[in-house]
Amino acid sequence: MGIFKRGSESESDTDLLTRPELQIDDGDHDRFSHYVKKEKILESAVSGKAVRALCGKKWVPTRDPEKFPICPICKEIYSGLRPAPEDK
Repeated sequence: MGIFKRGSESESDTDLLTRPELQIDDGDHDRFSHYVKKEKILESAVSGKAVRALCGKKWVPTRDPEKFPICPICKEIYSGLRPAPEDK
């Protein structure tokens, strides 16, 4: 989404598209991407219900997890889990 600005006619006869700078909301400095079961993410997207991460945080996911670092507590718990059994 952008705003069209037009300079004075003497400056130029070209329209300039300016884009707003993306700003991170207050509190984003302590936000992390968390580990949650895939089916819970899908359920939350459909129903709007909150999910619970491995670390215990409960929230309704609305942001792109790629923009934030992985939660160190979730990462530690996940690394300690046993691998899922393979289907044979």
